[in-house]
Amino acid sequence: MTVSVINYTAGSRYLKGKVAIVTGASRGIGRAIAQRLGRDGANVVVTYAGNRDKAEEVVAELKANDSEAIALQLDMRKINDVCNLFQKTLTHFGKLDILVNNAAGVNIFKPTGEMTEDEYNSMFDITRGVYFALQEAARHMANGGRIVSISTGGTAMAIPTGGTYAASKAAIEHFSMGLAKEIGVRGITVNTVSPGATETDGLVLNQEQVNQLIAQTPLGRLGKPDDIASAVALLVSDDAHWITGQNIRATGGIV
Repeated sequence: MTVSVINYTAGSRYLKGKVAIVTGASRGIGRAIAQRLGRDGANVVVTYAGNRDKAEEVVAELKANDSEAIALQLDMRKINDVCNLFQKTLTHFGKLDILVNNAAGVNIFKPTGEMTEDEYNSMFDITRGVYFALQEAARHMANGGRIVSISTGGTAMAIPTGGTYAASKAAIEHFSMGLAKEIGVRGITVNTVSPGATETDGLVLNQEQVNQLIAQTPLGRLGKPDDIASAVALLVSDDAHWITGQNIRATGGIV
């Protein structure tokens, strides 16, 4: 009997011919995900909110690695923008195989008694955008596709001042679990990845707080964007065809 072995090492091109959308891909975790999928052979739509230059840097890197890529501006708070993203992707590439919902707004940590309506809305407006991105993917994604949304390890533990933020991500986890049951018949998997504290410019902690987190993490360090990208790469691979409706906690074991 011959056993077929697929190499899932970054750069092995196992996603060659696949088309992926990665939202919020100009920096941080989203950038690492776009770079990883491109190295693995996917053609990538890189979305950005305001920094076109950074997004074009990612596009240039992907093209240098023999993957086709385009940058598209996206405001996740505007449903028309979300719908147009999918139409532009289909027009340019002709299909969609992978969606990674990574785009996030400003993460606000404040006591419940002090959170303003505008601050609340700023986080849940992004959550609403993710919902409609999932809807568009359900309508337009090729059979056998892969959907991954980025949540947070904070949904597994109560953090003072973090309840509103965690709730905005917990909703995405439940959107995904429900959708997984709805479109599994088409061979499409739907999962979430929940990072722990990760070294990006969005992590605002003093050194004492960083040291405390490291001390609580069994693997002994903060996460890096490439750690999260590796988890996403697993979930969009053929080997993950039997994993759906799950939340993968890429936290180094802290939760």
